[in-house]
Amino acid sequence: MLRTRGTVTDSVPEESNKATQKRTGDAAFPHGARLLRHADFERVYKQGRRHFSASITVFYLQRRPDVAASGSRNTSGLRVGFTVGRVLGGAVQRNRMKRRLREAVRLSKPWPAADVDVVINPKKVLLTLEFDRLLNEVRQAFVVIEKKLTKGAEGRISGSPKPEAESRD
Repeated sequence: MLRTRGTVTDSVPEESNKATQKRTGDAAFPHGARLLRHADFERVYKQGRRHFSASITVFYLQRRPDVAASGSRNTSGLRVGFTVGRVLGGAVQRNRMKRRLREAVRLSKPWPAADVDVVINPKKVLLTLEFDRLLNEVRQAFVVIEKKLTKGAEGRISGSPKPEAESRD
């Protein structure tokens, strides 16, 4: 006996194509905006600053022109990476966290002009957090990063020899 399997969306063809359609334009999270190399993650962790919130920890580091020029790819603008450790759950939970974070970053549309590398580490509570609250936390984190970096840039221009301290917001 030969049985054929059908999907639940067979009766609504336009619905079955929605999941497979690729995002384009402003709606996409571009490949160039992703932090992918292990060395880049390590540099952000070791040299960068931190911002803490209820459900995420954000590490950030402004790229210097010599570091940006040494990369083989176009490294201008904001690059975002996500790290979700095994301690936070199985692969399904970890991938869900990354998808939620990626979408929150995409919707928050952080400022595009800054050459900054950002690594976002979620906490376990992210799985049960309402998406609106997550989106608000991600937006607030980018606002804090922008303020800290512009404040640091103004301090360097005015000749302040004080090094930037680690942020524990």
